[in-house]
Amino acid sequence: MGDTGPTGPVMDRDEVDRALARLGAEHEAIETSLLALQDHAGRRLLEGAELTGVTAERWGTAEASITLLWTYFDAYTAALRSAREIRSRRRWSSREDLVELTELLRGEAVTVASGAAAIANAPTPHGGPGRLSERYSLVTLVDRMNQLYATSLDMVVAADAVWSALPARIDLLAAELQRTRKLAHSVGVRPGEHPAGDDLERITRTLTRLREQVISDPLAFWTPARGSSAPGGGRPDTTVYDREARALEEVRREIDAVLAVRQDAEQRIVRLRDVLSRADRTLAEARTARGEVLAKIAATEVPVVGGPPIVLQEQLAAAAEYRRHAQWHRLSPLLESLEEKAEDELLRARESLTAVTAPLAVRAELRGRLDAYKAKMARLGHAEDPELAEKYEKARRMLWSAPCDLRVAEQAVLRYQHAAAELLGTARRVPGQGGPVDRTGPGS
Repeated sequence: MGDTGPTGPVMDRDEVDRALARLGAEHEAIETSLLALQDHAGRRLLEGAELTGVTAERWGTAEASITLLWTYFDAYTAALRSAREIRSRRRWSSREDLVELTELLRGEAVTVASGAAAIANAPTPHGGPGRLSERYSLVTLVDRMNQLYATSLDMVVAADAVWSALPARIDLLAAELQRTRKLAHSVGVRPGEHPAGDDLERITRTLTRLREQVISDPLAFWTPARGSSAPGGGRPDTTVYDREARALEEVRREIDAVLAVRQDAEQRIVRLRDVLSRADRTLAEARTARGEVLAKIAATEVPVVGGPPIVLQEQLAAAAEYRRHAQWHRLSPLLESLEEKAEDELLRARESLTAVTAPLAVRAELRGRLDAYKAKMARLGHAEDPELAEKYEKARRMLWSAPCDLRVAEQAVLRYQHAAAELLGTARRVPGQGGPVDRTGPGS
């Protein structure tokens, strides 16, 4: 349009209405974000915490930024309200109204006290220290609110993430530390008498100090993500925690070694009996399953299930004798060897059960695939197709009869898929068949 004003071309009514709609949507989004920030658990914790270090410094800036955010938002709200009031004066806005609206919507028509920006250490676009107020356009004001919101939210989210992660983990580690200290004391591992006892004292002091630092200065334990501009991008720095957790684990292993020499022979033998018993039960289950597979599945090679190795039971009996006669030098290597062999035996039994029951799993997969395709065809309105129904019934009879020939049943399922694909008019081929297959699959 040809009319111009102080801020350039004067907006027409449609441009004004579109601008007001956009600004209204932005206002709602900004208000929602500000209220969420105000109610954020991390912000509430920061507000009530006794902070130190970098967190205290950044929270002071963030608090001022949040205050400035609301100041900007109030000014933005007032400007938007004024614009709406001008637009609502008359249905067809006069040129004077449009000039005023253009200045308000596009010009630097929003006034904010300059002291507010100074409190938040925020730069001002026109400013010297002597200015009592600053003027902004609505676009500039939104940009500044977005910047302040992002930096404030980043600080709040980072502190909350550290507080959510580290103190709880430190407390769990401290509880484990106390249990380890009691155990160490019970076997004579004490500070000044054993290196592991000295390590426990050092870990205790470090964890106590670490928790205090995390609570008062969480941002000292925050590692920002490289290249990330999203608020809260990063992760808690768990370096000190991880180091102490590893140290505690090393102490625990030393104490376990002491316990192993004194008292765990009987427990290890009991565990060995349990592992071998589980292996025997698993093999028995595999033998039962093999009979079921042979009865239900035809033309399938089912592996033979071996029996439990007698030599391990004999060695276990020998270990019990060694313990009964306190022959620790013989018992220790035998237990180590037996523990490894028993776990291998349990693994072998589980693998045998898996191998034996594989045909039943294949049959279940074919049943599921057939029913899934049937459900899809019914959903697409092809449930009553006679050819499709006939192929489904043939495949179903094969899969739900005993003994079931898996190879023949699989071909029947593929023929059903082939017919379904042809009915749907797709072009991809069914593996092993000459025709097309539905490329979308049963879940489409």
